[in-house]
Amino acid sequence: MEDYLQGCRAALQESRPLHVVLGNEACDLDSMVSALALAFYLAKTTETEEVFVPVLNIKRSELPLRGDNVFFLQKIHIPESLLIFRDEIDLHALHQAGQLTLILVDHHVLPKSDSALEETVAEVLDHRPIEQRHCPPCHISVELVGSCATLVTERILQGAPEILDRQTAALLHGTIILDCVNMDLKVGKATPKDSRYVEKLEALFPDLPNRNDIFDSLQKAKFDVSGLTTEQMLRKDQKTICRQGIKVAISAIYMDLEICGVLECSHSPSLKLTPAPSTHPNLQAYLQGNTQVSRKKLLPLLQEALSAYSDSVKIPSGQPETEGVCREQADKDLDRAGSSLVPGLSQDEEEPPLPPTPMNSLVDECPLDQGLPKLSAEAIFEKCSQISLSQSTAASLSQK
Repeated sequence: MEDYLQGCRAALQESRPLHVVLGNEACDLDSMVSALALAFYLAKTTETEEVFVPVLNIKRSELPLRGDNVFFLQKIHIPESLLIFRDEIDLHALHQAGQLTLILVDHHVLPKSDSALEETVAEVLDHRPIEQRHCPPCHISVELVGSCATLVTERILQGAPEILDRQTAALLHGTIILDCVNMDLKVGKATPKDSRYVEKLEALFPDLPNRNDIFDSLQKAKFDVSGLTTEQMLRKDQKTICRQGIKVAISAIYMDLEICGVLECSHSPSLKLTPAPSTHPNLQAYLQGNTQVSRKKLLPLLQEALSAYSDSVKIPSGQPETEGVCREQADKDLDRAGSSLVPGLSQDEEEPPLPPTPMNSLVDECPLDQGLPKLSAEAIFEKCSQISLSQSTAASLSQK
């Protein structure tokens, strides 16, 4: 598989017709693996010099949002750099040049932005009900199974089982298990065909990972947000609807927002927080009663809470341990974010210390309690003259 993907990237540099195997816009694990495996099979079994290239239907920058994809690629030892993403190939330009043939996998309806490409679709392989009104006029293979990877596995084992290597088999095996919820009959996602092809893969490659182990690892990676920025977390499972020019996005956050509790229970320092009204049920705001607690004093409290949360997140088996790096980066981000709240204060500068308490403020009665001292214009003029005279005398002495 790895050698094949290297050849695909090289093919993009040439001006020649391409057969693009395109997954769906969600680019979940099933879509990604189905595109990779089907393109691999077609490339190995074609008798012509046609080039088959798998394309992930997202931008490269969006791959980190698919935690299970990233984890599985690392576990199977497929470098992300070998993959081809939608923003790295101009399908519309290829179409206009008459050099594009599309094969849709794990979907059968193109979005409006790609409607012009529909006439280039030569085949569809999907596992969801067909939308007759939008289905392209081409050869369509659809079967309602738990995972599209099952249909790709069937195509390979029936057509050319000798081309299946362990790397590709592991990709298909883990994807089917995740999609079918570890083949749990109570869930009802797996069909007899899904189960049958998982067993066939395990018979061909007895050293494939244990089902429970691979399912648990992929499931944890799928919902792991420890390495994501706030923006990435909001975009990770974002659904968008648009009506009459109004666009609404719905996001899910896969972690408890425990920092709120840390702030409310804090006694060192005591923030004296009072909940503030909010029109958003998932947004908590506070009025801070203790205004002596500055952001610099608050940041260590938040850093400690985030560190505690990071320690509580178990790293899935087989996943590189990057917790320390993430925490260090999080600390830097907190410092940077906090410093940006005060103009002119960089992240390396400490907050200016408060001036020492004047001695006269330690007495029971403030000297100003009886009002401001009575000053006359004459007294001020006389004081200025004394200062001027003393400065002239000092200058005269320095010249001598």
